[in-house]
Amino acid sequence: MGSIFSAALLAAGAAAAAKFIKNKDIDDLNPQTLAKKAVNSVKLTCDTSVPYDNGAALTPPMGWSSWNLFRNRINENLIYETAKAVKESGLADCGYQYINIDDCWQSSMRDENGKLQGDFGSFPSGIKALVEKVNGLGLKLGIYSSNGTLTCEDLPASLGYEAIDADTFAEWGIEYFKYDFCHNVPIPTQAPKIEKIVVAEAGTANGKEYGPDEAVLTGEAKLIDDEKLVSGKYISGLSSNMGCCEFPCVYAEKDGEYILTLCIRKKSNNNKYAEILVNGTDLYKTFLPATKSFTAEGRHQIKIRLNEGLNSIRIYNPVASRQDSAAIQYADMGRELKRAAREYAEKNGCEEKPIVFSICEWGRNFPWNWGAHAGNLWRTTPDIMPKWSSILGIYEFNVLLYKHSGAGSWNDPDMLEVGNGNLTFEENKSHFTLWCMMAAPLILGNDIRKFILDDGTVDTENPTYKILTNKDVIAVDQDPLGVQCRRFRTNGPEDVLVKPLVNGEFAVCLFNKASSETEISFDIGEIINKNFVNTPISQEYLLTDLWSKEEFTAYGGFSAAVPGHGIRLFKVTVK
Repeated sequence: MGSIFSAALLAAGAAAAAKFIKNKDIDDLNPQTLAKKAVNSVKLTCDTSVPYDNGAALTPPMGWSSWNLFRNRINENLIYETAKAVKESGLADCGYQYINIDDCWQSSMRDENGKLQGDFGSFPSGIKALVEKVNGLGLKLGIYSSNGTLTCEDLPASLGYEAIDADTFAEWGIEYFKYDFCHNVPIPTQAPKIEKIVVAEAGTANGKEYGPDEAVLTGEAKLIDDEKLVSGKYISGLSSNMGCCEFPCVYAEKDGEYILTLCIRKKSNNNKYAEILVNGTDLYKTFLPATKSFTAEGRHQIKIRLNEGLNSIRIYNPVASRQDSAAIQYADMGRELKRAAREYAEKNGCEEKPIVFSICEWGRNFPWNWGAHAGNLWRTTPDIMPKWSSILGIYEFNVLLYKHSGAGSWNDPDMLEVGNGNLTFEENKSHFTLWCMMAAPLILGNDIRKFILDDGTVDTENPTYKILTNKDVIAVDQDPLGVQCRRFRTNGPEDVLVKPLVNGEFAVCLFNKASSETEISFDIGEIINKNFVNTPISQEYLLTDLWSKEEFTAYGGFSAAVPGHGIRLFKVTVK
């Protein structure tokens, strides 16, 4: 993976450098500055150190989603029938609790207050009423949108509507939110060039000016002399997380709302972005459109709150790369979800319903590097398909990311295709087991209604049902330790995976990627000695096959026959 990533980063860096040179600004021609921008353009540079921590998804979420099988052919009856089948089949008792509506639930129109609303034909009762019905079964409803101007199916999405949509979801009682990446508009890396700032109390005509000489400049921020400007100077170097300017002594006569005017130097015909941090606590974000006009000076106004006395105003752009842009946009939505859930509970005197936040940007911007700051789980790969090649390819990538997974923050290799397509029984079983070993969310994508027979009884002999309801295997996924497996050994088509469990136990999965049966062995002592697990050395170990339920005594080494495209899964306990 390292060599692939390195090549990709070098290519991206070269492209970024060419772009900077093509769109060069006279202030940024310093070769060192250009080189630093090019390097940063393929890195994560913004601060993502604070964990998301909304108290939800402490084990990988379990549930069902409409997308894999039904796509756009959904309606409120289908969703409720599926929820009933989850309850009546016993899947709910196994831990599957989220009934997630994917794309195509919403009308193409927001309401008169700008709120999303259900499609008038397929969801005529509204989403809130559906939530109440699903809650009545003891289950939870999830919803979908995209971090773009439209969803993947070209319906209203949430970019720019984060606060109002989060409030809507909290009001409806939503408890799981999948946020896609279609029609995304990246945050600009360029920042405005500041000639001066003017601060005026809201509703008054006169404001106090603060010139560029009164700002404290850090990083690449610098003063540029320009005879064409009235002031003669402006501040440059705030782009690409390279520098910032701070006005430390902005005076306000009283607490209240003020108008901050950024008097800007028009230099390039590009969209720009700035974050304004007031007194180190209050953050304001603003976009400035591309400028193309006859005058060199411009102005951009936003409302801020100041305290009586001296205040500090810090201006910068933390976005240097697509990674930064995605991380910030998803973190913005995550904050709004937490705020909305908290405020709705406070306002209505009810228990807070935290909303599990599922980041779905397909691994394009390395979300494992920043996902734990923004949400509860993050897609690591493109969409899964009900094909063995798709499942195997996703496994090969996601298994490498074990360092980034943990309680409340999970690598997501996408929803389960168990029971879909033409997968064999062994392939379905392997798919499910591998996802459990990788501590992945278990979101089903098959037609659950088929588990209920015409007489209302449960088809417990259904092969797919048997896989999805194996509580011993599910327990591996849901283990409170929250550790993703590591690949202990790989030998051609043979993989040995190890997953630590609570109480000093661990799971070993023997995975045969070849099409014919093979014998795979492992040594318990070697696993323990390499610190893969926290299990004491012993002379005897009890091995439990979590699919056949057979038990074996092992004295160190152990081997087992593994079918083609199949697995063997053992729990190891000190005897």
